[in-house]
Amino acid sequence: MWRLTKPQNDKERGAAGVTVAVMMLVLIGAGALAVDTGQIYAERAQLQNGADAGAVAVAQACYETGCSQTEADAIAQTLANANANDAGSNVTEVDLSVPNQVTVRTSTRDGTSGAGFLRQMFSSALAADPVTVGAYAVAVADPPSSGSSFPLALSECQYDLSEGDVTGEVQLIRYKPGMDDCTSTSGHTIPGGFGWLDQSSPCMATTDADANVSSDTGADYASECDATLNAWIADINSGGQALATFPVYDEAGGSGTTGWFHIRGYATFDIQGWKFGGGSNEPRSFRNKAPDVADPADECKGECLGIIGQFIKYESIESFGGGAGVGDDMGTVTFRLID
Repeated sequence: MWRLTKPQNDKERGAAGVTVAVMMLVLIGAGALAVDTGQIYAERAQLQNGADAGAVAVAQACYETGCSQTEADAIAQTLANANANDAGSNVTEVDLSVPNQVTVRTSTRDGTSGAGFLRQMFSSALAADPVTVGAYAVAVADPPSSGSSFPLALSECQYDLSEGDVTGEVQLIRYKPGMDDCTSTSGHTIPGGFGWLDQSSPCMATTDADANVSSDTGADYASECDATLNAWIADINSGGQALATFPVYDEAGGSGTTGWFHIRGYATFDIQGWKFGGGSNEPRSFRNKAPDVADPADECKGECLGIIGQFIKYESIESFGGGAGVGDDMGTVTFRLID
């Protein structure tokens, strides 16, 4: 005989469905967080690139001649849009209140809808608020505070750029025999020194503005600098310019191995010819006499050692030196981001 029994209640019936539902919410939330966080970081990176580019571009455009707020805003907006994947960013501020300094602030703008927040956020399914992110950058224009360059210092008595000049006169800066009050008749700026600097690496000397740098007793660095001189020759022969930023000294003292130069600042020289050693062979001698040199007074031949060219105003976004400029503004400025 079959025994009839009352079935037992299954108290766990449906628990799996609840667990799955809860886990789905967790997984959706985690997925939304991961995707949305990536989108936020990508947006912020684009906004930062736009702010960086805009700040440097405005600093360049406004440094010499100045610019209106409208012009600065337009430059910053163009660069902000160009650095956004959807070609859309808001420029909320272009601050020109500090001389030779520009602050640009950017924020989210949807390139399609024009909305000021990120769209298609997965977290919106969880009733999260729309997200707006931003970035800012500060760019400055100032003279170099230090640098590494060709190991030659030029005297301030040869520097000829006034505030309103873009270029100076073509001149011969002669180290042997000396000239005027810049060097003695023997060519010595200081006893045993020729304006040449101790090298920190082959054909490079590292200097700081408003500080002393050691001199070198040698008068000819051509052996270490052949590669540099050949590069200058290639630039000039191709129709370009051979530009070098030199430290400019205002005081010198000591003698021989204890000689020193006090660096006033940095100036850029458009190099057109030179003679750094005996003979007439490249690269030690290059375009140092007629017909390459128009004025006979600027020729450097015979016992002459020197460099021919002209000082120019020069602006660069490449870093020549370190932080805020402490030397005199001698026409060479670097545009750089400080924040």
